[in-house]
Amino acid sequence: MTRPAALPQRPRLGLAVRRALRGRCPNCGAGRLMRAYLKPVEQCAACCERYGHIRADDAGPWLTILLVGHLIVPAALVVEQNTAWPSWLAMTVWPVAALALALLVLPRAKTLFIGIIWATGAPGSESA
Repeated sequence: MTRPAALPQRPRLGLAVRRALRGRCPNCGAGRLMRAYLKPVEQCAACCERYGHIRADDAGPWLTILLVGHLIVPAALVVEQNTAWPSWLAMTVWPVAALALALLVLPRAKTLFIGIIWATGAPGSESA
């Protein structure tokens, strides 16, 4: 595959992050960033920018745990103090809510870090 004419310059960090959070190439915004739920593409199909070397392996789960914990725990505490739910309901609602939120946040957290690593020019790999 031949590489098309290069873009004049890399987009700013904010634009690259917004594109990545939408699951799009941080460089051009046209190609997909992920080929599966948590698998990034080797390179963008539209602009041929390479992403296969970027490793954001532990950053996404770290951010996901941080966000889900800080959202679910306070919500559970407030609801449990102000309502009289049966125990079985509370033990069903909160784990399901935490799991659903984690599954929603995790791929976006990973694309966020891939976008940040790419936009800042960090090597993003253990070998570099």
